[in-house]
Amino acid sequence: MAPKRGSEFIMLLILLAAQIIPAGEIFRCTPTRVWDGDGPVWCAEGPRLRIAGIAAREANGTCRSNQPCPSATAEQARDALVAVVGTRRGVAREGHILVNGPTMTCRSDGGARGSRTAAWCTSPRSGDVSCAMVQSRTVLVWQRYWRDHRC
Repeated sequence: MAPKRGSEFIMLLILLAAQIIPAGEIFRCTPTRVWDGDGPVWCAEGPRLRIAGIAAREANGTCRSNQPCPSATAEQARDALVAVVGTRRGVAREGHILVNGPTMTCRSDGGARGSRTAAWCTSPRSGDVSCAMVQSRTVLVWQRYWRDHRC
């Protein structure tokens, strides 16, 4: 593999570090980047998270036909997730929102599309992340995945 430079190299390292945590496993995630209202959230420890049990608009503002479609904009949901997991510290060249946040404790719900781990996380900042996002009114419960989760 040819050496990469700058942001391409950083993204390659992030992708290589991404790992899917087996369902039921407890792990830690210190958030460093957020893409949209339900993830991915990049963890300093390696995994990329899809916040379990919720649906947000895609970053381009659309909704997938097989999921709930909230009325909030993609930017509103993304900014709510940033506030739930940490504080905004800038924007990466690729468009990710860079965040500083406390380490969360997460329980894997298994793999999600795109080398992500679906996870139920608790943040010292906001408590149950999925519940905090639903309370923000920028995402909807995705009953198929929410199942019997309680806030």
